[in-house]
Amino acid sequence: MLKGTPASIVAPAVQQPFLEDQLVKSFMRFSQRTNWNTEESDLARAHRLRAASGQPIADLTASNPTRCGFAFDPALLAALSNPQALDYDPQPRGLLTARQAVCAYYASHSVALNSEQILLTTSTSEAYSFLFRLLCDPGDEILAVQPSYPLFDFLATLDDIKIKPAALVYDHGWQIDPEGLRRAITPKTRSIVLVHPNNPTGHFTKRWEAEELARLCREYNLSLIVDEVFFDYSFGAPGASFGKANASFAAGLEGVPVFVVSGLSKIAGLPQMKAAWILATGPEAAAALDRLEVIADTFLSMNAPVQWALPSWLEGRQSIQQQISQRTVANLAELDLQLASLPEVTRLEVEGGWYAVLRIPALQPDEQTVLALLERGVWVHPGYFFGMADSGWLVVSLLAPEAEFSCGVTILMDYFIHCKQLEILNLFDTIDYDPTYDSKKVRQLEQIENEL
Repeated sequence: MLKGTPASIVAPAVQQPFLEDQLVKSFMRFSQRTNWNTEESDLARAHRLRAASGQPIADLTASNPTRCGFAFDPALLAALSNPQALDYDPQPRGLLTARQAVCAYYASHSVALNSEQILLTTSTSEAYSFLFRLLCDPGDEILAVQPSYPLFDFLATLDDIKIKPAALVYDHGWQIDPEGLRRAITPKTRSIVLVHPNNPTGHFTKRWEAEELARLCREYNLSLIVDEVFFDYSFGAPGASFGKANASFAAGLEGVPVFVVSGLSKIAGLPQMKAAWILATGPEAAAALDRLEVIADTFLSMNAPVQWALPSWLEGRQSIQQQISQRTVANLAELDLQLASLPEVTRLEVEGGWYAVLRIPALQPDEQTVLALLERGVWVHPGYFFGMADSGWLVVSLLAPEAEFSCGVTILMDYFIHCKQLEILNLFDTIDYDPTYDSKKVRQLEQIENEL
C-alpha cells in the first residue's frame, strides 16, 4: 500500500459522480477494482513520524524473519549460482527438480505425492490469484474463515470476485463453525479458504472440523483452498490437527477437490526469494492442473535461479525453523509471565504460527489503543486488521528478538495498568458525587487500588 500503509486499514474510496462541467478533469479512467483510498492512514502516519524522529519502537508486528536477528547459512546464496540457470527453459508448472523437492518436503510429513500434482508460483498471493481465476467467474464468491489475512479482500477484488467471511468462534479454544459456514453459502459460492494453522489465531484444524468441511464441500459442490505456510510451527498442542500433530491437508479429503498453498516465505524463512506452490488433490485434480498450467504459462513468472536453488533451501530449512520455534516459544512464555499480573488482559489459546491474540478491555476503538501504545514506544496490530471487531482485540507477533519483545510487552502492560488506575479513580469520582454509593463497594475499590 502507498507509503507503507497496511492493507487492513485502507478505507474504500467514496465514489464521486462524474460531472461534465467540472473544472479539473482526469485524463485517466481507472478501473473500479483499483478504486482504493490510497491516502496514508492515521496509524501508518503515526508510525512513520515516530520512526523518523529516532524514538525507539518495540516492534510487536514483526513478520519478516530476515530482519529479526536470525542466523542464516552464509552459503545460502551459493545455491543461486547454478550454471543451469543460464539456460532459459520455461516450464509452466515449474522445473521438475524443484517440484520433486516440494514432494520430498511433504514426504517428511508422511504424505506421498507425485510431482505432477505440484505447480510453482512466485508467492502464495499469486497462488491464490491463480486459484480464484481457475474456480470463479466474475461475481462469484469465496468463503474465508476469519480472523485471517486482510490480503484476501484485495486479491478477490483484483480478480473480480467477492470474499464472504465465516467466523471462527472461541470457546475454550478456536473452532470452525460449520453452521456459520453453511449459512454463508450461496449459489455463487465456489470455494472455502482456510489457513492451517490459522493466522493470527494459531488454530489447527481438527479432524472433526475437516470432516465437517468435507461434508459441506461435497454437499454444495465446493472446493477447499488451504494455506499451510505456518504448518511447520506448532506449539505442540495435543491432538492439534486431524487427531495427530502436524497433519497436512495435502493428504486430501475424500471426494473433495483440495488445493494446498505454501512456500519458502515461512517454511524456510525466505520471503525475499519468492517461491511458492499449489498442490492439487481430489476429484478432477488433473484437469484443474491442466488449466492452472495454462494460467501459469500465460505469465511465466517463476525465475530460473530460484527454481534451481529451491531444493537446497528446502533441504536446509531445519536450521531457521528451529531458531524461529525457539524464539516464538520463549516469547510466548514471556508474554504469559507478564500477563499473569493483569487478569484484565488475556491471551487466547494458540496452537501454532507466529502470533498471539490478546483480549483487552473494550474501552475505546482499538485504533486509539494502538496509537496510545505507539506513543509509549510499542507497535502492535489492532484486531480489526485481521477481521476482528473494532474494539477489544490486539494481535502481537512472537517473532521479535526476545529483549525487544519483553520490552514491548512491559510497555503494553504498563499502559493497561495505567488504564485500570484511571478507571478506579473515575469510580471514586462517582462515589464523591453519589452519597448513596454502597460503602462495601468503596472498600473493595480501595483494596484493588492498594494491590496496584
